[in-house]
Amino acid sequence: MKNLGQQAEDLAAAFLQRQGLIIVERNFRVRGGEIDLVARHGSTLVFVEVRLRSRADFGGAAASITAQKQARLIRAAEHYLLRFSTLPPCRFDALLLEELDGGRIEWLRDAFRS
Repeated sequence: MKNLGQQAEDLAAAFLQRQGLIIVERNFRVRGGEIDLVARHGSTLVFVEVRLRSRADFGGAAASITAQKQARLIRAAEHYLLRFSTLPPCRFDALLLEELDGGRIEWLRDAFRS
């Protein structure tokens, strides 16, 4: 059986595909960082952080994307972009789930900048 994080990523990927994005990679890992989903939105490359929080008493899913977490995402994205000779437009999005419910996903486009 899949763990909760994997289930949340599956819901997030399906959600983004319904919105017209193309998932190009899942769970891209490098030393010091990981990107849950990499997608194409038109010509833009989108690095997606998926956050599942079952309780909101510590600020919910959005509050869990700390500056330290952002730095790890940026580091992983920099490694991912090494494969391109010409850098595409990029952004960081976050998909926030308070529970495993594909109908209740909050999509924060351009959630933070590098």
